[in-house]
Amino acid sequence: MALLPILEFPDPRLRTVAKPVAEVNDQIRQLAKDMLETMYDAPGVGLAATQIDRHIRLLVVDVSEDQSQPLVFINPSFEKLGPETKPYDEGCLSVPGFYESVERTDRIRVSALDLDGKPFSLDADGLLSVCIQHEIDHLDGKLFVDYISPLKRNRIKSKLEKQHRARA
Repeated sequence: MALLPILEFPDPRLRTVAKPVAEVNDQIRQLAKDMLETMYDAPGVGLAATQIDRHIRLLVVDVSEDQSQPLVFINPSFEKLGPETKPYDEGCLSVPGFYESVERTDRIRVSALDLDGKPFSLDADGLLSVCIQHEIDHLDGKLFVDYISPLKRNRIKSKLEKQHRARA
């Protein structure tokens, strides 16, 4: 397994729309394992392939307290299971150190392929629902900062750019 570098906002590669995974093979399974290891190490509860500069529709999630429930979604999509939305404080491994309230659908049904290439569906609510929607946004080239005001987004961008220059 390997820890993978995570792209940080405002890196333009985070805006790339991911392409569907054509075949679930050993390469994809290894990438999913590496992504889980990277996510746990960061630490985070979700990671999309886009965030590691792989522009395929693959994401990993684990919202358990003890990192015991890893989930892998290949070519995921979701449907809303009702009109209810709730605000959630979201953070992101690609926008480190910043948290903002984002309004998300509370209950969803996600459909995807598993690591054997078999289709499955899962109903999710609460944090799991938010996390899946957040990661699917990454696959579509969106970030949680796109849901906040331009003023807040530009402040975050400026602070991260300053941090990036200080590290260089």
